[in-house]
Parts: sequence; structure tokens; C-alpha cells
Amino acid sequence: MSGRGDSEIADTGEERSEAPEGVLDEDFDDERDEDLEDAGDPAQVARRARWTAVVTGVLLALAGLAAAVGRANGSAPALVPAAYAVGAAVCALAAFLGSRGRTRRALWLLVTGVMVMALGDQFD
Repeated sequence: MSGRGDSEIADTGEERSEAPEGVLDEDFDDERDEDLEDAGDPAQVARRARWTAVVTGVLLALAGLAAAVGRANGSAPALVPAAYAVGAAVCALAAFLGSRGRTRRALWLLVTGVMVMALGDQFD
């Protein structure tokens, strides 16, 4: 680390620019301002949280169902595929709640669903 800050004057006597080469400072500042506006918009943050909960819940539910089917065809005890199926159902419920805006509950249900699947895997 050189210890020089971005606001210090470079060796050429000009101030250092944070913008990449070929991009005007004004354009770079406008893009940064738009990103900051989107990050601070509560509606945008809520929409992103809902989509995250839905996508994560659906992916975990599909993974749990695939594991349940795979373990049901094998020589695993009946408790193992049942645990995967129950965990997948809990993750599907989390995806549904996430789509309705209940993202905190969806998060905890996702954690619970994965824990149920992991517990079922311990019996194998």
C-alpha cells in the first residue's frame, strides 16, 4: 500500500481520476449516482429480496426433490428420502412466502429446510 489517497495530486500535476480511461468524468459520476439511487430505493431493495427468496427457494426445492428421488432408488433407509422431500417442501413454502413479501420468514424457512435435508443425510 503506497499511502497515497485518491485526492492527492499525481506526478503530472493533475488530480487523479477514478474513471476508467476513455470515459469522461461526468459520465462516470452519473453512472455511480444511478447505482446509489437504485441501492437506496426501498421498493427496489424489497423487489430484489423477494426475487432472491423465490429463486433460492425454488432451486433448493428442486435440489431436495432430486436428492429424494435419487436416494429413494438406492439402498438408503426410508427416512433419508423422506427428509429430503420434507426439506424440499419447506423450501418450496419459503419460495411462496418470499414471493408474497415475507422475506424474513422465507429466509428462516430456507435455513430450516436445508437443515432438515442435512439431518436426513446423516441417517444414510
